[in-house]
Amino acid sequence: MPINEAAWDRILRVTVGSAIISLVFIGPKTPWAWFGIVPLITGLVGFCPAYALLGVRTCKTRR
Repeated sequence: MPINEAAWDRILRVTVGSAIISLVFIGPKTPWAWFGIVPLITGLVGFCPAYALLGVRTCKTRR
């Protein structure tokens, strides 16, 4: 799996994913907040399957 996310994209995904997961423990305590795992994992790994399907890359390509 090649990396297709830039550093700013990865930081944003980890931050948003962590914030959404925190809603499980504080706030409305809804089980829907577990969907925050998706942006968290894609941010940590650096690969987004949706970007791959759509042909989008936010990182610079290596030449």
